[in-house]
Amino acid sequence: MKKKIISILFLLTFFNYFLLTDTPFASKIEETIYSKFGTSNFSISLRSMDSGKLVFEKAGDFGIKPASTLKLLTAASALEMLGEDYRFITEVYMDGKINGNVLEGDLYIKGGGDPTLQEENFISMANALKRLGVESVSGSLYGDDFNFIGSQLTPGISTHDETYYYASRTSALTMSPDDDYDAGTIIVKVIANTVGKTPTIEVEPNFSGMEVLNQAKTVGATEKNTIEIYRQNNSNKIVITGNIPTGKTKKEWISLYDPTLNTLYAIKNTFKENGIAFTSSSKVNRKLVPNHATLIYTKKSMPLEQVMIPFLKLSNNSIANILVKTMGYEVYGIGSLEHGLQVMKDYSKRVGLQTNRWYFEDGSGMSHQNKVTANEMTNLLYKLSSEPYYSVIYNSLPVGGHPDRLVGGSLRERFKSTFQSNRVFAKTGHISGVYSLSGYLKAKSGKYYAFTILSQNQSSIKLQAIDEVVQQFIETY
Repeated sequence: MKKKIISILFLLTFFNYFLLTDTPFASKIEETIYSKFGTSNFSISLRSMDSGKLVFEKAGDFGIKPASTLKLLTAASALEMLGEDYRFITEVYMDGKINGNVLEGDLYIKGGGDPTLQEENFISMANALKRLGVESVSGSLYGDDFNFIGSQLTPGISTHDETYYYASRTSALTMSPDDDYDAGTIIVKVIANTVGKTPTIEVEPNFSGMEVLNQAKTVGATEKNTIEIYRQNNSNKIVITGNIPTGKTKKEWISLYDPTLNTLYAIKNTFKENGIAFTSSSKVNRKLVPNHATLIYTKKSMPLEQVMIPFLKLSNNSIANILVKTMGYEVYGIGSLEHGLQVMKDYSKRVGLQTNRWYFEDGSGMSHQNKVTANEMTNLLYKLSSEPYYSVIYNSLPVGGHPDRLVGGSLRERFKSTFQSNRVFAKTGHISGVYSLSGYLKAKSGKYYAFTILSQNQSSIKLQAIDEVVQQFIETY
């Protein structure tokens, strides 16, 4: 009896192997996987987009840190729960009376989490006041950021990362310095001066209440550029050290210590530059908009379907974190990380994912505690094809080998050969020791497949290894 059971189990395993490989060339793919990744710490899956069936998998049910490929679930949840046409709203209110050209009262900026709020919008706010005849404000400037609650940092952000754009803090009132929409940051640019002198510092949109300690020095043109730009943790102080050769520049996207207050200072500075003065006693602080305040300006972001382009193409973490809290606010009335993640879990159940195979504590993939299996990632990718917003996600994915930054995105320098280019549409992922890629590929046969390659605990860069496996998928299927 025991021998009979063993024989049956062997036959089932043998049959399952050929069912999921579907090709005699699968052993070659396995050889590549084992030679590049070893025998563990990976999860790989390939699923037919015609039938939804797995055609290849290796450790496909093993939970791995997904890094930024988790953004696929965040994007899908947001498009389902918020809608493709959803727009983030920022409002300006005044609480007081206009006497001559003076607003005798306070200004309020109510944030709705808009990651696309920029300096040009601050100028529009100033112009709205000037149309009312206002040239100065006697009161204070307040920010209402209470749509979001809880920590501004997601779990697991390291002390080193916290100073940079990819780990910026999340606020309902925030700003972006350029059209990458890295919300909660400013751009600090160091420009070489005369040899022996301190370099010139420029900040976009402006200093925004930040203090800059310039300890750098301009050196000869042949010397090495050793400039470092960072923000001291738990402070508004940006420190610049090192040497910069004449004729050179360097810039860095630096996170804001308190996006709400820093954005208010940026607005105040922009107002002053555009003819709206404040008294020396005016304050900058948080405060709820009073019920009796008068709305004088509304800024709406681009629709969510357009926000998906910088979000997925450029793997924008700040947009991910904003989307999570926005989902919590819009669905449960509480803009917390926990409620936003619950919305993502609700979505996962609705579309039929195996939720016990997913664990996530952010929407960006930055946390090392996140876990998912490759089979579940391809399951999500397949199920998306039946959703009305599928084309939005598909068109927002980086395109392998395409040189345009807002088309190729994080894959523009990969899959560049004539055969490979425009065949891979996928989300990249990387945190320390973790390399991943998940999306769609067009195989040599002309058929489309959902694929996911996840790896963790790696001591070397695995981008080429991942690309070789994808190339073999394309050539084999």
